Amino acid sequence: MHIVIMGCGRVGAALAQTLEQQGHTVAVIDQDPTAFRRLGSGFGGRRVTGVGFDQDTLREAGIEEAGAFAAVSSGDNSNIIAARVAREMFGVENVAARIYDPRRAEVYQRLGIPTVATVRWTADQMLRRLLPSGAEPLWRDPSGGVQLAEVPASAAWVGHRISKLQEETGVRVAFLTRLGEAMLPTSATVLQEGDLVHVMMRTDEVEKVEAAFAQGPEEGH
Repeated sequence: MHIVIMGCGRVGAALAQTLEQQGHTVAVIDQDPTAFRRLGSGFGGRRVTGVGFDQDTLREAGIEEAGAFAAVSSGDNSNIIAARVAREMFGVENVAARIYDPRRAEVYQRLGIPTVATVRWTADQMLRRLLPSGAEPLWRDPSGGVQLAEVPASAAWVGHRISKLQEETGVRVAFLTRLGEAMLPTSATVLQEGDLVHVMMRTDEVEKVEAAFAQGPEEGH
């Protein structure tokens, strides 16, 4: 896939290098030509100097054949404008914009522009490590009705199958983190001590799910 990235800061450069290592072709846009130094001499993709939401600049970067576009410059407005141009004018399906203001991020999410709210993401990551209790949402759908969250499970669930956890709590287990590695469980997977459980659930059922995870399996089951 050809991927266009707007912004050659630390995030943009790291993203470009990773995508190229995975076999994709990459073009990076930045207004400051010195920013491309972050890519290193081994980077084989395109370096395009210009404004990331300018149509001619985007064409030079290969937006017309791109399968994805990432806007990760330091400006919220520039990122969201560029993301909208990529999607609405050039029909790029996979578009994401980094946004520093979490309030704006929610608005753009509802407009159908996937966003990564930098401040909120960092704060959430810190909270999960400082206060490892309660469900911390990792993702919400644009309507806010469904969310993906890491939910702490009582030690009473250790040794029980994922299918039992799902049946009694009403959630869908999306994945587990076990010994630092993510894994996709089957219904027969048994919970082990130290597993982090990531579930899909309705936002209006968070408290009920938290209580069921904290309580453990129903007696006699």
